[in-house]
Amino acid sequence: MQLTCRHVLVLVSAFAFLTSRAVAQEGKIEFNRDVRPILSNHCFVCHGPDNNLRKAKLRLDVEKDAHEAVIVPGKPAASEMFKRITTDDVFERMPPEKHNKPLSKGQIETLRKWIEQGAKYEKHWSLIPPKHHTIPALKNAGWVRNDIDRFILARLDKEGLTPSPEADRRTLIRRLSFDLIGLPPTPEEVDAFLADKAPDAYEKVVDRLLASKHFGERMAVHWLDVVRYADTAGYHSDNHRDVYMYRDWVINAFNGNMRFRDFAIAQIAGDLLPGATDEQKIASGHNRLLQTTEEGGGQAKEYTAKYAADRVRNFSTAWLGLTLGCTECHDHKYDPFTTREFYKLEAFFADIQEVAIGRQPQTPIVRGAQANQLKQFDDQIAALQMEIAGLGKEQAKEVQQKLAAVQKQKSDYLKTVPSTLVSTAGAPRMVRILKRGNWLDDSGEPVQPDVPAALNALAISRGKKRADRLDLANWLVAADNPLTARVFVNRLWMLYFGQGIVKTADDFGALGQWPIHPELLDWLALDFRTSGGDIKQVIRQMVTSAAYRQSSKSTPEARHRDPYNQLLSRQARFRLDAEFVRDNALAISGLLVPKIGGPSVKPYQPAGYWRYLNFPTREWANDKGENQYRRGLYTYWQRTFLQPSLLAFDASTREECTVERPRSNTPQQALVLMNDPTYVEASRVFAGRIVRSSKKTPDQIQTAYRLALQRPATSEEVAILTTLYERHRGHYESDPKEAQAVLGVGFAPAAKDLAPAELAAWTSVARAILNLHETITRN
Repeated sequence: MQLTCRHVLVLVSAFAFLTSRAVAQEGKIEFNRDVRPILSNHCFVCHGPDNNLRKAKLRLDVEKDAHEAVIVPGKPAASEMFKRITTDDVFERMPPEKHNKPLSKGQIETLRKWIEQGAKYEKHWSLIPPKHHTIPALKNAGWVRNDIDRFILARLDKEGLTPSPEADRRTLIRRLSFDLIGLPPTPEEVDAFLADKAPDAYEKVVDRLLASKHFGERMAVHWLDVVRYADTAGYHSDNHRDVYMYRDWVINAFNGNMRFRDFAIAQIAGDLLPGATDEQKIASGHNRLLQTTEEGGGQAKEYTAKYAADRVRNFSTAWLGLTLGCTECHDHKYDPFTTREFYKLEAFFADIQEVAIGRQPQTPIVRGAQANQLKQFDDQIAALQMEIAGLGKEQAKEVQQKLAAVQKQKSDYLKTVPSTLVSTAGAPRMVRILKRGNWLDDSGEPVQPDVPAALNALAISRGKKRADRLDLANWLVAADNPLTARVFVNRLWMLYFGQGIVKTADDFGALGQWPIHPELLDWLALDFRTSGGDIKQVIRQMVTSAAYRQSSKSTPEARHRDPYNQLLSRQARFRLDAEFVRDNALAISGLLVPKIGGPSVKPYQPAGYWRYLNFPTREWANDKGENQYRRGLYTYWQRTFLQPSLLAFDASTREECTVERPRSNTPQQALVLMNDPTYVEASRVFAGRIVRSSKKTPDQIQTAYRLALQRPATSEEVAILTTLYERHRGHYESDPKEAQAVLGVGFAPAAKDLAPAELAAWTSVARAILNLHETITRN
């Protein structure tokens, strides 16, 4: 999610609320936790890292400079900084009144205590490598299921809060199913879990879901947002390109529990690995997922600069949780990163071969039988060429015709071979520092590939004069990189608890939020690294914890003292992601096709939605057959005109790296669930299942709830839906044409053995159930 300044201020305020008690209790001021947020928000714009905006040649972000100029450690009254923030003279007071960012009394007191205690600085917390912390000892450890819980419970005890009770089993299996595979459990799976009295019944469900082929699909939805995967180029006419093999590689990587080191290296530098396999080359397509243009009037030099900058923005946010985009034009205003370092990172990607303007060449990926067929063509061509070489001109003419025919056959066959975008290394182009990002200015200094000085040092492979993407990838996953493991486990935590330990999952910098459980975050990162980057293991730890198994219902005390649930006094409750809202409806109806992988598909979309797409003009053709009922993950991703029902539920256009989607609640979403052909058709097929289950209306409603929500309907719900069914049946009996209109939506054949008015009325009931908040909510 892209954060505005207002969002940042809200987050900082929320964090300050939670940390103020800890400061008061401990009495000891920590620079990173207590002071840096104040200086970042109120002082660093004028007295921070940005040389261009710095006032009075004063830096408050560097300890030596601040101590020499305005701070006397241990003596607030003698410190010019403290005098200036407490003076009554509005012309002398800092921050200046015109900036409209006055310090509160509490912030001034924090700064006073900090100076009094010695005004010690620290590197920003996320730039300090994770360290081992003693796992907290607890007086009452009965709630604990694994070490995660010890950190959570220790903080809750400190804040005078207690965990919520464990959720009921039906809620737990729905939560696990949506979280781990993005699909609802079947009634049979719920029944089996409820009946299983074994002490490891819950863990067996977890292991079954982690082993499911749909686990990789669920994980891919998040990762494809991060790397801005799409089926189109983005800029100008937003033309088609084939990259679905990369999406399938991601799914298979998660399903196969590829170790994180391999996962990262393959995507950044798979093509540079010795003897790179087709799969590693496909993974390297990660570097080609950016927006490109085919605009005839585009300036090649401009778009070369755009592509280079895009890769740095994406790399820094996707893998490091940093916001380096601003350093394309100026040194970072809050974090220790410079414009020079931005262009040094660009230089790592300068070897990637691509066209600046025009259709990007695709690379055929030949597999199995296709490789055998191409070998046959090559053998025939070689034999004919040898035959020609031994013949005279006249005699060779007929053989040459045969050769031309075989070569054409091979060329035509190659057109049927799937292709994708991969990274291909060539001679690296020169990268210069562009002053203020101006691609027209060639006066900047040339730079070589290197990493930011504030992070771990880069090791260049022996024998190389110049670092390359493989060196960058190895640096990224090195044990002394302070960010990578933290950033990744924090995002996993976000998926399973609704928000990260660091709430700003895309910003681990000074304007990001301090981790609410810093010791737990370090523990998770180090444990992840110790496991060899075992992604399924760290997920299993999270979802088998008592913290995860809590009810999402909160007590009045918890709502008051932990309003944003940052301390994890309960589980989170949130709407499903766009793709899973669709998948859920198709699964409930029985229409879902569980096939894994393959080219993107085109579910129902309003006619004319693409009418403003030009060069060339295009029209969306709804798929028929099984492709209409594939998971939302496989939907054709047109960046400028994203499939509207997914867009309504906040799916990302993937024009930029998206770490966390917003979760809105709008009338359009209810209209999509009620009227979009996908949901009308799903309701109709769902209605057929309901009708055939029983002859009695109350029993049919119970079947509907069992299929959709895996619980019995209450007597009140039965009464409401019975009234709805009877009223709509009467309406459709009096207007058969309208009943037929409802039953005619979609490609799935209507149930001819059922009375149209009855089926249409139950379709209304099914539409209401699919529109329930509970149906699309993960509790």
